[in-house]
Amino acid sequence: MIGYTTLGTNDLEAATTFYDALFADMGYKKIIPNERLVLWSSKAGAAMLGVIKPFDGETATVGNGTMVAIMVDSPETVAKLHAKALSLGAADEGEVGIRGGNLTFGYVRDPDGNKLAFYASA
Repeated sequence: MIGYTTLGTNDLEAATTFYDALFADMGYKKIIPNERLVLWSSKAGAAMLGVIKPFDGETATVGNGTMVAIMVDSPETVAKLHAKALSLGAADEGEVGIRGGNLTFGYVRDPDGNKLAFYASA
């Protein structure tokens, strides 16, 4: 259903470095890099996640209540991504644990303050 999601950034280079490193082990590749936008995806036609400088030239801000959830293959991968994001400068927004019955989640905020959830079936 979702084709792509973009997260605002005020430092495209730093955001690109963060997501390149975060996605390196997941097989996500940078597919559309330009001076205002970078998108990553696992393959052609799959959903994409990107960072973007706002079109209006104003400062990028974090949406209150906005979160991007990234489904992964296992609870172990949730824990690895959560730890990796923290090591790359993200802030902890919720330790890795089971929520909603049988799903493992971990939450972070990227260096721009955008909230991410990593999750997998427990």
